[in-house]
Amino acid sequence: MRLAIAILIPSLAAMAATPPAAPGSDDSFFIKGATVHTLAGADIENGSVLVRNGKIIGVGKNLAVPKDVKVIDGKGLQVYPGMIDSGTEVGLIEINAVRETEDVQEIGKFNPQLVAATAVNPSSEHIEVTRVNGITTVATMPDGVLISGQVSLMHLNGWTTDEMGVKPRAGLHLTMPAIRLPGGRGGFTPDSSDSGGAAGGNPTGFTALKAAFDKEMSELNEFFESAHRYKQMKSAKAPDFKPDLKLEAMQAVIDGTEPILVTARREREIRDAIAWADKQKVKIILCDAVEANKVTKEIKEHNISVILGPALSLPLNEDDAYDRAYVTAADLQKAGILFSMATLTGGTNLASRNLPYQAAQAVAFGLPHEDALKAVTTNAAKIWGVGDQIGTVEEGKWADLLLTDGDPLEAKTQIKLLFIKGKTVDTDTRQKRLYDQYLGRPQ
Repeated sequence: MRLAIAILIPSLAAMAATPPAAPGSDDSFFIKGATVHTLAGADIENGSVLVRNGKIIGVGKNLAVPKDVKVIDGKGLQVYPGMIDSGTEVGLIEINAVRETEDVQEIGKFNPQLVAATAVNPSSEHIEVTRVNGITTVATMPDGVLISGQVSLMHLNGWTTDEMGVKPRAGLHLTMPAIRLPGGRGGFTPDSSDSGGAAGGNPTGFTALKAAFDKEMSELNEFFESAHRYKQMKSAKAPDFKPDLKLEAMQAVIDGTEPILVTARREREIRDAIAWADKQKVKIILCDAVEANKVTKEIKEHNISVILGPALSLPLNEDDAYDRAYVTAADLQKAGILFSMATLTGGTNLASRNLPYQAAQAVAFGLPHEDALKAVTTNAAKIWGVGDQIGTVEEGKWADLLLTDGDPLEAKTQIKLLFIKGKTVDTDTRQKRLYDQYLGRPQ
């Protein structure tokens, strides 16, 4: 494969029911005296967080200090939940110029059986660089022509992909068919010619492009029909039934238990995606929806979540306002649409570390600060169906925590301690190691 919460204080019964930390445990600790930003309600000044066996079991003020766990003095520091990049290729690409290190795509238009997690490299240098900036979880996604495979929600710490997995099958990635005319910044200027093709056999005229679009839509619908027929034959135990990995992988989608992440950038693609989802009766999440601001009414009416691409980007159209990408998040927030943010790196994995600054750019252009924080934490967790596991600092959730000296959306902020599932994560990176190495080079 190329591919306003009340301060949470645990009850005595709950404390008693929680197993003690294992001797020598490295995923149990007590943070005291910090400002705790739960992102589930009001901040807790001079608060504490108790973690046992990787899970948060206490959040609040004046918690008793256990004798069997290490104590971390958080005076003057801030506690935040770890951030979540809702769409990236971290772990799937190591060196862009070396094809053998890319595991993003597979040949063919329909590959629902492929799971991104199986191709993730737990030792990737990009993982270190990403998590050192406060990103503890990523939705790593395959790419392709139509159905490219399963998006995997992964923790950025672990020896194996099984250990890193939060939700290996988080959703099916579909790139919505579109009529893409050549030219312009986004490749979509009106084409007066209607020759139907160009040198080399690539269609450029509208007639040829429309025919290609219709063909892809027909193939997509037929594939879904095949998945429904497969389900019927399997349920009926038909004598000529034969297992099919691709169609088997589609069953959770057509049953509505697994969402489809639909990449649809322009207004027409977004409207097509909504109409198609209604017809197929499937649940979708819009991804990289650059022109979602033009379709907020329909998105809200259909209760569809949106994953926005980078805010630090050029306008899609040459005649768009310069700040179009910056203000889209605020537009969705005002419309009451659940959204998160993604770096959607497209082969530049280092961009994933800039997730907090993408959110900060939206704050500078109208998005409330707390909503920006939620976009890269709790909203992302909700969209991917793991809001009961990560995304906020609350009892019962994994201890994915940042201990910082300031706002994590600000570039000057330093992350003093980083925890994933309660385990302290080394904030060393290849860049820092090289810096230290050459700093000490003999003159």
